[in-house]
Amino acid sequence: MRHIISILLQNEAGALARVSALFSTRGYNIESLSVAPTEDAYISRLTMVTRGSDEVIDQINQQLLKLVDVVNTADMTMDDHIERELLLMKVKVPADSEDRLPGIIEAAGARVLDDSPETYTLELTGANERMDDFISRVGACSEIIAVVRSGAMAIARGHNVLSASS
Repeated sequence: MRHIISILLQNEAGALARVSALFSTRGYNIESLSVAPTEDAYISRLTMVTRGSDEVIDQINQQLLKLVDVVNTADMTMDDHIERELLLMKVKVPADSEDRLPGIIEAAGARVLDDSPETYTLELTGANERMDDFISRVGACSEIIAVVRSGAMAIARGHNVLSASS
């Protein structure tokens, strides 16, 4: 099962390396990873996507909490949450398909960032499945030149929040 794990860790050199080393030494794969400072300059939020049973994910969370840099963790997929990913995509559209692309872009709620004569650069935010579907639809009427994805980010719905003190 796909899990989104949110990790608060000290914003220090080597902290990310220690987290990724824990995964690699135990043979766990990281599908995506996003990390940035929080409102507290000393704490970063790392959001990663991995696959495994609930038991394996629980074991991963326990091992993460043993790392000196890790402040707190949460498996976001265990509770109601909001998930988003950013997609940037560059495509080349053949002349015979130019009339199809605007409809696909509008239906998905994507934005055109650049529409030079040779290529289009597109932007879309949404859940993982929405990104996959958009890539498939755009790829059916154009040549995909580049795809850049941020990886999943997630935040709990309602009053629940992952914090350094929880």
